[in-house]
Amino acid sequence: MPELERAGFGIRVLAGIVDSIIIVLPIGMMIYLSTGEILINWTQGLAFNLTYLFYLTFLPVYWNGYVIGKKIMNIRIVKLDGTDLSLSDMVMREVIGKVLLGYATFGITTVISGLMVLLRHDKRAIHDLLAGTFVENEF
Repeated sequence: MPELERAGFGIRVLAGIVDSIIIVLPIGMMIYLSTGEILINWTQGLAFNLTYLFYLTFLPVYWNGYVIGKKIMNIRIVKLDGTDLSLSDMVMREVIGKVLLGYATFGITTVISGLMVLLRHDKRAIHDLLAGTFVENEF
């Protein structure tokens, strides 16, 4: 498989911000229209966080490595061996590699993963290493 361009820290963060805006804004507007108040604390609840985790875990399996933010930024999650992403790959990457490790280490692995993307030649974070993935920059 030819060497694919790796997506760096900045574009990955920007894709995450785009995703957050796309997910949070419409729900926030519905809450505002129904309550007349601008509230943001609903994003801290279990229901929202599980829904967002579901989105980040399942959509890339069915949409060739993309979530909306990644698609807009022209980056996508791919397997090192070139095979299609599976649900088990994404559970390992998102649920275990990001959420569980992040909580278990009080966020230390999240910081280390960011530094890994910034400093490693292959731009792979802990969750990428666990799942056998990387983020491809399609530009």
